[in-house]
Amino acid sequence: MTLVLRYAARSDRGLVRSSNQDSVYAGPRLLALADGMGGHAAGEVASKVVIASLAPLDDDEPRDDLLAQLREAVANGNAAIAELVSQDPDLDGMGTTLTAVLFAGTRLGLVHVGDSRAYLLRGGQFAQITRDDSFVNELLEQGRITPEEAAVHPQRSLLLKALTGHEVEPSLTVREARAGDRYLICSDGLSGMVSDETLAEAVQIPDPQQCADRMIELALKGGGTDNVTVIIADVVDVDFGEDAPIVGGAAGDGSDERHQGDSPAARARALTQPPPQPRPELPQPTVDPKAKRRKRFRWLAGALVVLVVLAAAAIATRYFVLSQYYVGEGADQEVVIYRGVPGSILGIDLHTYEQGSCPPNQVCTDKLRVDQLQEDARLAVQNGVKKDSLDDARKYIDDFLQLHKRLNNNCGTPAGTPPSGTPTPTVSPTSTPSAPAGSTAPSSANQPAGRDCSTPSSTAPTTGGGN
Repeated sequence: MTLVLRYAARSDRGLVRSSNQDSVYAGPRLLALADGMGGHAAGEVASKVVIASLAPLDDDEPRDDLLAQLREAVANGNAAIAELVSQDPDLDGMGTTLTAVLFAGTRLGLVHVGDSRAYLLRGGQFAQITRDDSFVNELLEQGRITPEEAAVHPQRSLLLKALTGHEVEPSLTVREARAGDRYLICSDGLSGMVSDETLAEAVQIPDPQQCADRMIELALKGGGTDNVTVIIADVVDVDFGEDAPIVGGAAGDGSDERHQGDSPAARARALTQPPPQPRPELPQPTVDPKAKRRKRFRWLAGALVVLVVLAAAAIATRYFVLSQYYVGEGADQEVVIYRGVPGSILGIDLHTYEQGSCPPNQVCTDKLRVDQLQEDARLAVQNGVKKDSLDDARKYIDDFLQLHKRLNNNCGTPAGTPPSGTPTPTVSPTSTPSAPAGSTAPSSANQPAGRDCSTPSSTAPTTGGGN
């Protein structure tokens, strides 16, 4: 027994789209369909690149590793997309679906990414043999929506997998080929326009070419809102099968877009693309000096409006920035107050120095430095602790200084016994420092917990100071 393929392929841009971004290849061993996406010419490029990467498989001798051959070809196509995007950033976001069959006698390998589909008609039973990699299909499989809701869902075109140049794992399976099998491979321009029941009826048409033509006609009758591409392939037991490949859609020369006589779909298709009419010669307009002056005035007025808007935006931004304060790290690791916000724009700082760690107009004998803070307080200050006002920022530092001084004075006093009449300091997560957990627990050396009295300036209490 010698099993071969008898096939036909058609592609049509549909009634709405101005171009065809589907690409199709049908040959003695390879059936492949790619539905491009990305807008403008990007989807067309992606689908052509992937089909071109698979086409050499049609010439190779059949091997046992069908899936390895398909996986490598798909990886090459995906890498080619990535290279094109790296060379031309305008192509970023382009991609394509892919459904392809590699035939080898009694076996065939199937690779699938996206929402194009493959169906099998065997023994009178017609069924889809690929799974849509789409958001709506996920909802459908989880039972969250019904098939009727899926057909009109606003996110039905959202794909979870596609070949975009990024890493993706295609679905790969090996199937048994039997004489009498018929495969239908199509883009969602067909499956989205025609119900499964109607497809099951149309797929019974014996001649593959007539069957493919009928599928296209049904899609156009259904609205033709997308490009539609179809492959019909029969597994037959004959000595010799067809050997002339069909290349169509964006990857072809347009010869596969044949329309059937005077059918309603063909007439509708023709109405959406009337033949181009020659453009009449238009007289050269004469230039009115007054109109020219008015145009210049409008341009100057528009430029002035833009400048006013930019100036207003700059003033508003400056006002916002100068109304902010934050505690941060200054020179020599001193904890200081800045006016503005952390960071810079185009090398211009968005803040100015306001005050040091010591209160203004007071003699400063011991500045507060970042290395005197415990780790969480140190990190907070280094990142900038934002405050609503200068007074809040001042109080934040003063609490540190007061607690730091108190701990220095308490060295040798049993832990948890503050000086008489002095309240134990507490610090909220967003404003003032707090002693670390366990800071009131007694220590064997009669020292405040978390404080090394042998090095009075080495530590300071922990703060949760927030941004």
